[in-house]
Amino acid sequence: MHDAVKAVSLAAMANAIRALAIDAVEAARSGHPGMPLGMADVATVLFTEFLKFDAADPAWPDRDRFVLSAGHGSMLLYALLHLTGHARPTLEDLRRFRQLHSPCAGHPEATELPGVETTTGPLGQGLATAVGMAIAERHLNAVFGDELVDHRTFVIAGDGCLMEGVSHEAAALAGHLRLGRLVVLFDDNRVTIDGPVALASSEDTAGRFRAAGWHVVACDGHDHAAVRTALHEAIADPRPSLVMCRTVIGFGAPTKAGTAAVHGSPLGPDEAAATKAALGWSAAPFEVPADLRVRWEEAGRRGRPLRLAWEARLAAHPEAEEFRRRLAGRLPPLELVAQARSMATRKASELVLAQVNARLPETIGGSADLTSSNNTRTAGLPLLTRENYGGRYLHYGVREFAMAAAMNGMALHGGIIPYGGTFLVFSDYARPAIRLAALQRLGVIFVLTHDSIGLGEDGPTHQPVEHLMSLRAIPDLVVYRPADAVETAECWALALADRHRPSVLALTRQDVPVLREPGGPNRSAAGAYRLVTAQAPRQVVIAATGSEVAVAVGAARLLEAQDIGCDVVSVPCWERFLETQSEERKAELFPAGLLRVSLEAGVTLGWERIVGSDAVLIGLDRFGASAPGAELFRHFGFTPEAVAARIRAALRRPGSQAEAEGSRRW
Repeated sequence: MHDAVKAVSLAAMANAIRALAIDAVEAARSGHPGMPLGMADVATVLFTEFLKFDAADPAWPDRDRFVLSAGHGSMLLYALLHLTGHARPTLEDLRRFRQLHSPCAGHPEATELPGVETTTGPLGQGLATAVGMAIAERHLNAVFGDELVDHRTFVIAGDGCLMEGVSHEAAALAGHLRLGRLVVLFDDNRVTIDGPVALASSEDTAGRFRAAGWHVVACDGHDHAAVRTALHEAIADPRPSLVMCRTVIGFGAPTKAGTAAVHGSPLGPDEAAATKAALGWSAAPFEVPADLRVRWEEAGRRGRPLRLAWEARLAAHPEAEEFRRRLAGRLPPLELVAQARSMATRKASELVLAQVNARLPETIGGSADLTSSNNTRTAGLPLLTRENYGGRYLHYGVREFAMAAAMNGMALHGGIIPYGGTFLVFSDYARPAIRLAALQRLGVIFVLTHDSIGLGEDGPTHQPVEHLMSLRAIPDLVVYRPADAVETAECWALALADRHRPSVLALTRQDVPVLREPGGPNRSAAGAYRLVTAQAPRQVVIAATGSEVAVAVGAARLLEAQDIGCDVVSVPCWERFLETQSEERKAELFPAGLLRVSLEAGVTLGWERIVGSDAVLIGLDRFGASAPGAELFRHFGFTPEAVAARIRAALRRPGSQAEAEGSRRW
């Protein structure tokens, strides 16, 4: 596949990448030139001879995926996309590298530029995300066959990527699943920001990956023939491959090459000019000689016949419409039925998932070694293993971060709705990937159970108190905390329908009563709704989530018995309430002049956004304790009697109504 580009030397083509990277970083007076200069030769061989893509259609479903895990070297990717003839980035885009509204962000962002497969920058996550892409490819290949799904995932990763713990998790998972379509090109330049890698690491990288079940091959990253040979060997091996490309960071820079000085700062005018001279590059800034541009654009068209042949196969394929539906993320009609009985919302979730998995063949579930606790594997759901890529449930092991990142990769690949479970408290381990799911607006579903002190005896190490607020603080992440089986079904329906934002389902370990009859409109869609309407003259409105909604209902009954009218507002989703409801509707639920109360078994920070700054905030602004869940609820005051008593005390205080200043935390 490399005859078309032999006429112009690969070295000259690589220097076009280097020159554009130098020019863009110098123009921005900011950036990371070292990696693009060092990996330009490897990238040139990959893009001209191995990577299956068509620049005219960067969304072609059967393209190879290329992930720049070392996202700080973003100009390598931007230069490659420009040179191969993608519609963007244009030269003007490159000139505006790292500037406001430029698609050429400091680190690659999948939402900004077609051809950027995933947002990278936080080191290691790109590699872990690529593992998810490779899983998706193998799974869809098992479903639809080689005719429609037959591609590879290539990654460029640096020393920092391999130091990050998530790379250990992801590499172990990839080796266990024998993902032979995954090839990681390791930029083995042995330099990090602080200096030589030897300052902080002396591990045997090759031995580590071999121990995880990978094929490993080394090459000189500046010898095109050696890179070519190594890639052929990697592709031929049935295991995932690590290609260790020995390179010089800042290749060509006379005084800075091979040093940390070239990692994250512009070369400076004098060093930039000297580097271009050393490379034999005489073109003006942001100019590429015509012969090089022609050869690069030929490389960008190299995959077009393959794409056209694939489109013909798709058109004739008996499952073409189903394939298109899954890739587009279109859901068939889906009505989820809740069982009207008391149960833990994690169990209610399992019952809903049984319906979901039966009707949506694109779901792939999993858990970070907590399947029986998260209730994420439904009856009859086959395991996805190295022997059966067509399975639909993954045992991720105790690897929360890799699980979340891999699910991001599946969502980015397309054709799959991934969901995965762990305890809510362990979302801390997965948080960086949850954040990137939100940044990329991916329809991933995180099933986080054991959502409060109600989990009981495992104690404060396992009892989340700050986690709901921490997750609600992430923009574009939708956090659901259903109160009962009915709301659980409603929240699952909303999460599945939202294919452009990630969702969290925070679920109880303990049983909760059913507070509503199933059927009718999805009331959780509003984010908050009046569950109980005051019968006596209204004086109080309690807003609550999850298991505390039943406590609020019980407190309201006690208050009503004393002629204190009390509304109860269930708030299963803050984000939907704040985004979708008008100010008039919010004021209707939480009228001025009433005592407004929030009730949630977690930190109270943030509840002012829902109930106002002058409200009574009942929560847990401390860690929990080790005891049975019901005993802890009594101890910390999450009972109808304790809540009603606090409300009565607040009503007796002068200035307790909405005009009072300052919130009251309990």
